[in-house]
Amino acid sequence: MKKTISISLETKTVGLTVGLVLLVVTLLASIFSYMQAVESKKQAEQLALQAAKSISFMPEVKQAFNDKNPSKVIQPLAEQVREQIGAEAVIVENRKKAIYSPDDEKITDRQSNASSNYRALMFGGYYTLEGMGTSGLSIMGKAPVISEEGNYREIIGVVTVEFLERDVHAHLIKRIQQIIFYAFLVLLLGIVGGVLLAKSIKKDTLGLEPNEIASLYRERSAILRSIKEGIIAIDAKGRITMMNTSARHMLGLQDNYIPKSIIEVFPYTNMMRVLVDGQAQNDQEIRFHNKLFILNLLPIIENDKIVGVVASFRDKTELNHLIHTLGEVRRYSEDLRAQTHEFTNKLYVLSGLLQLGEYNEAFEFIQKESNAHQTQNRILFHQILDAKVQAVLLGKMGKASEKKVEFTIAEDSLLKELPSHIDVSHLIIIIGNLIDNAFDAVSAQEDKQVSFFITDIGQDIIIEVSDNGSGISEDIIDKLFSKGFSTKGQNRGYGLSNVKEMINELQGWIDIHPEEEGTTFSVYLPKRK
Repeated sequence: MKKTISISLETKTVGLTVGLVLLVVTLLASIFSYMQAVESKKQAEQLALQAAKSISFMPEVKQAFNDKNPSKVIQPLAEQVREQIGAEAVIVENRKKAIYSPDDEKITDRQSNASSNYRALMFGGYYTLEGMGTSGLSIMGKAPVISEEGNYREIIGVVTVEFLERDVHAHLIKRIQQIIFYAFLVLLLGIVGGVLLAKSIKKDTLGLEPNEIASLYRERSAILRSIKEGIIAIDAKGRITMMNTSARHMLGLQDNYIPKSIIEVFPYTNMMRVLVDGQAQNDQEIRFHNKLFILNLLPIIENDKIVGVVASFRDKTELNHLIHTLGEVRRYSEDLRAQTHEFTNKLYVLSGLLQLGEYNEAFEFIQKESNAHQTQNRILFHQILDAKVQAVLLGKMGKASEKKVEFTIAEDSLLKELPSHIDVSHLIIIIGNLIDNAFDAVSAQEDKQVSFFITDIGQDIIIEVSDNGSGISEDIIDKLFSKGFSTKGQNRGYGLSNVKEMINELQGWIDIHPEEEGTTFSVYLPKRK
């Protein structure tokens, strides 16, 4: 099995950066060197031709061709020009190939066999060429010397200016060396930049390799999806950088929340305050969109600097629902125990009557109980067809019997199975609390009467609970559904508040009808959510 070679991100970054800089520098240096070679040759040709023209146009040179000793005038002028332009040689000769400058036998012998003057002598042309010069391969500029007398023009000689190609190449090599030097400096800067870039990337990634980062990202995504609590992270400017699925679901957000401000998406969280003071906050309660959330805020600190805040939160509304449901289920269990206890007592009474031989009284007792139960059971099991409502009412009937309350279900009650969005927790809290409050309201009355009515005829499910208690004052009706408000003492006042919360969740409403004797609570729950 082949072992895979693992190369660190830092090495890859440095290698790629240096390789890219080296490639660019090499290409640019090659292009500049080529352009410099072409430019150097072109400059040598232009300088040679221009110098040859300048000498050929000099009146002193033209006049010297008619002197007995032309070299005496021409040679100093040609030498001066040669020194000024740095040429290898400046040669002035007549049509008969007699050389006036310079006075050198080598030049005389080499030029005597030259045929490169043909175009200048025959056609008066100005041109450049490459060939064998006086000292080797040279770049030469040719210019004819033209004598003018009136309208008559005559070509009397040729001026040749030579630049040795090796001198041009030596100058070119110096320029290329400069280019290579600067290219090396650029490459060195690229290496330093690559190293610094690699270290910066390593610092930003906390020293992690790409495969480790990818693995952490996958694990992070899986963890965030699995967490039921909402998670939100913001940066140092208060912009959202991360939000898990649970948080989006709780807050009712779409995917276009990044990079919005946390104040715009989820206000009143104190996350901006934590950004400033760096103090963590635990179990902070806030209400948002009719939901109660519990938040825990923790600052993100890097190098002793606050760079963000993470908030984890859970929906306390659901927790409250669960607590209320558990409480009502407990009360429902107690109601069933009370019903069992009540029937046990009645069985004892019946047993005692039979043992005493009071058969008529026993029969009347059975008839009375049977008639009462038959009426209620007919309504409960034949007109109210939802098992959840039946279960709640059965428990309350037992509790009413124990409390000596005459609890009746209205004969015109009629109910099919409830819609799926109304579950048992809603019913236990709404119906259970209203009936319990009615039991408490008639506790001081001699004739304790509580009635219950439910129907689903129409678009709403209507629930009514009436009692013949002392009634409710108009002054406190508006406060009845406030959490903690009660006329029954301390640690009370949560039943109707929970009822109101459940009704709001089901998008319904509740009315209170105070009467001279007693009170009626009417609840309306839409069948469709």
